[in-house]
Amino acid sequence: MEAVKDTPGVANRAYVFPGQGSQRVGMGWELYTTSRAAKDVFQEADESLGFPLSRIIFEGPGNQLQDTINSQPGIMTVSMACWKAWEEFLGAAPPQPTSVAGHSLGEYTALVVAGVLGFGDSVRLARERGRLMRQAAAARPGGMAAIIGLDDFALEHICAETGVEVANINSDDQVVISGDKLALARAMDLAHLRGARKTVPLPVSGAFHSSFMGQAQQGLAEAIAKLDFQDPKVPIIANSTGTPLTTAAQVKEELVQGLCQCVQWKNSVQYMVRSGVSQFVEFGPTRVLTTLIKQIDRDAQAVTLCDPASIQKMAEGAV
Repeated sequence: MEAVKDTPGVANRAYVFPGQGSQRVGMGWELYTTSRAAKDVFQEADESLGFPLSRIIFEGPGNQLQDTINSQPGIMTVSMACWKAWEEFLGAAPPQPTSVAGHSLGEYTALVVAGVLGFGDSVRLARERGRLMRQAAAARPGGMAAIIGLDDFALEHICAETGVEVANINSDDQVVISGDKLALARAMDLAHLRGARKTVPLPVSGAFHSSFMGQAQQGLAEAIAKLDFQDPKVPIIANSTGTPLTTAAQVKEELVQGLCQCVQWKNSVQYMVRSGVSQFVEFGPTRVLTTLIKQIDRDAQAVTLCDPASIQKMAEGAV
């Protein structure tokens, strides 16, 4: 890629990073073949993990990539490749953001960008998180479902009646619930009866961001304790509270507690907007967070850097 200067903008930027559900076989291939910096990220991931993760990302099979132990480091690697390709294209470090945030797993990419961990440590930690979550899901099976277009009062009552838990508050219109399969099925039926526009079972292997993941917390805490965390160079907006993390100790607690807590994405975006952010830049294989951000705040500018064309457009100040 030929380096160009980033056109100075007036927007206060936040950088955001997606989580599970964004994965697809072949993601990141165009960056791998056009950007030396992106290729280095894939190679570092393979070396750090001790196996060719990049082969699973580029070639599949799909069921291997969908496995949370691979999808978590896989999505993180592609997001980091997007970041590094943009940095390479600019020919300098990207402009300093007001804050960074990641949706669930995306927090692990945010750690790297905020200077808390190096990429090698963070991608290994993401894979260990996936292993522990898979183990917890096997011990206590469950699933997740998106509920679209249902008011908060009705959802609260459905959770009380069925025992499902709110796992993600993604926007005013979209909430994700977690629980055992029978409870989820009943909750989706009740949601339809009480006015939900749509319910969608999610293709995940467990009841993530709920009490079902409690078994994974101790193992993740032990893995975190072995690593050298630095204080963030820019605030990381926490999934669990929608408020800034500014110390290494706060980050560690967020990662462990976040396994069982709801992802407050709507609150996170609203906090960043109130703090002066007017432009969100998503780094990852899809536009999932960009879409949610525009649903949360129609006045916010949100763009996705996912391939060479989008990176060039952004770097030249066309967005």
